[in-house]
Amino acid sequence: MIEADKRKAIFLLHKEGMPLREIARRLHVSRNTVGVVIAQGGQLPKLVRSAKQKIDSQLLQRLYDQCGGWIQRMHEKLAEEQGIEVKYSTLTRMLRQSGISKSHQSRCGQVPDEPGAEMQHDTTVYRLKLGEQPHRVVASLLYLRYSKRRYLKFYRCFNRLQMKCFLHEALTYWGYVPRQCIIDNTNLARLRGTGAQALIVPEMEAFASQYGFQFRCHEKGHSDRKAGEERSFWTVETNFLAGRSFLNFNDLNHQAFQWATVRMEHRPQGKAKLIPVKAFEHERRYLSQLAAHLPAPYQLHERGADQYGYAAFEGNYYWVPGLSRQEVKILQYSDRLKIYLARECLAEYPLAADGVTNQRFSPPGLPTPPCQPNNRRCPSTEEEKRLRALDPELSRYLDFVLQSETVQRHVFLRRLLALSQRMTLELFVKSVQRAYRYRISSLQTIERIALLHLAEETAELPFAELDEGFRQRSAYQEGSLTDPPDLSVYEDQPEQNHE
Repeated sequence: MIEADKRKAIFLLHKEGMPLREIARRLHVSRNTVGVVIAQGGQLPKLVRSAKQKIDSQLLQRLYDQCGGWIQRMHEKLAEEQGIEVKYSTLTRMLRQSGISKSHQSRCGQVPDEPGAEMQHDTTVYRLKLGEQPHRVVASLLYLRYSKRRYLKFYRCFNRLQMKCFLHEALTYWGYVPRQCIIDNTNLARLRGTGAQALIVPEMEAFASQYGFQFRCHEKGHSDRKAGEERSFWTVETNFLAGRSFLNFNDLNHQAFQWATVRMEHRPQGKAKLIPVKAFEHERRYLSQLAAHLPAPYQLHERGADQYGYAAFEGNYYWVPGLSRQEVKILQYSDRLKIYLARECLAEYPLAADGVTNQRFSPPGLPTPPCQPNNRRCPSTEEEKRLRALDPELSRYLDFVLQSETVQRHVFLRRLLALSQRMTLELFVKSVQRAYRYRISSLQTIERIALLHLAEETAELPFAELDEGFRQRSAYQEGSLTDPPDLSVYEDQPEQNHE
């Protein structure tokens, strides 16, 4: 077969007037071949493959529908029911050529960088070390395609509310918004369908229209449609996360904000050495400016206040002002909570810090409510730490007792700590050692063991410690100024003669 370049050279030499014999000699081909190539205009001939087997397209369409698009089953039914023996590769080619098979993917076309046209959003999961412990975090990144501006933030989990809060935070920081947002086929914004046939969730569609843009899903398997976003995550891994340490979650997001909005915006990007800040000054003329005081997105929760006035939310307890126990509405924002009753905002609280649970919150400037929430958990972590710090034998005994399913963990630890404070440390440790030896988990039995040790050693009970400086206490000095009590009623009365 003659290559395309050699065919073109033969045709051009012929156009210049070189004889066929000379062309054949120089290019080492036969004169007959030179004649054929010239007759074909120097182009490769199109080969039309003759169909050795012909199958009715209507039959293929009917079997395709019956089998739900599974070509392997079609191949079997053609042989079993129709008696048509055809190779599997030939069948797939027939389906593609007839347009029946939809399994092949269309190409992702090149989209020019048009100012104000689009932004791209995506998330990815990292496992980072915050302080001394590894944590799973979700990185959310918004990328402005033309000016290459970025906005990066990390979350513990990423749901639909977090997505709306992130877009609100990023777009209000920029102050401008493009016409569309390219996303993958995520269920956070997509209701059903993929690519151009994707139907957006009405809630997210209404959110986008409020800001003046539209969500658009790229075709399935065409992640290169948002290549700028994918490249940005590679930059996050190789530039932001590399060589940095983070104390906690707040420190992580603070450094991410500085990196995305300060360092990267003044750093030349790509071969063109484009600086995002300067490119944005040009692009902002094509963007839509956001309205001032755009309300932040929130999620509504309904809660009931207990008899002590607390409403539970995400493991913490928030005090509701007033005396009623009606159902209240909690509006969850990205960084705060608002509690409403009958369209009146009763209180506003900042969201609990990262990892904080089982805490009480009350309005600042007011005294703390005296009562605890009704269902507040009472962990015994501190009691366990104090017991284990007394002696290594206690740690061995606690490991044995706490693995039992019949022991009430919190009650047992509190009562054991109270028992340790009623006797000397030496006697307590000795009693626990004996209980561990005989696999005893009853606190009453441990107390009897302590009494047995006292009886065997004929030891006296220890005296309570007396603070010799009690006379210097204000309560003692205040009581010393009062009149002495009359104790005459307790004096011995003379025996009366009852005879």
